[in-house]
Amino acid sequence: MKIFFDTEFTGLHQNTTLISIGCVSEDDRYFYAEFNDYDQSQIDNWLEKNVINNLLLNNSYENEYYSLEKHKNITGKKNQGFSVTLKNNSERIKIELEKWLKQFGKVEMWSDCLSYDWVLFNQLWGHAFNIPKNVYYIPFDICTLFKANNIDPDIDREKYVRMTNGSKKHNALWDAKIIKKCYQKLMRNKDYPDFF
Repeated sequence: MKIFFDTEFTGLHQNTTLISIGCVSEDDRYFYAEFNDYDQSQIDNWLEKNVINNLLLNNSYENEYYSLEKHKNITGKKNQGFSVTLKNNSERIKIELEKWLKQFGKVEMWSDCLSYDWVLFNQLWGHAFNIPKNVYYIPFDICTLFKANNIDPDIDREKYVRMTNGSKKHNALWDAKIIKKCYQKLMRNKDYPDFF
């Protein structure tokens, strides 16, 4: 199963901390979490305007929130997994994310410019060797797919997939959905050899 994910964090520097993480599976199950233990002293005006103001739970709930949505198959009779929305500390989010990922069996992680996303994902478990066993240790990114398709990797992703209405750019769940749509469009239009 491919999981498309994005993170929002307190800056492009070594001591950055996670603000939120969003994941969307190929079959549209999602995981969205906001961290209540990020380093608030690192929040600048840009982060306040573009990230904090786009959090889904930030103003609605004090310090903790948890919601689980069970999914059913087309016949509506059999459990087809679940989605999670929560706000909590890093440890609780790590535990809930691991539970969510286990429902899929083997997982490939896909992101956009994944340099920070992948490091921060691994950091949740303290070390790359501690990530859940069902998660493939090599991450993938759509920047490489854009380049392989002779498309500028700096292209506006929302425009590319025609999802500009109601944009919540820099919300981790929204961005994960955009990454998924980009991946799907790039794979439909691929004109490179089958080495991916």
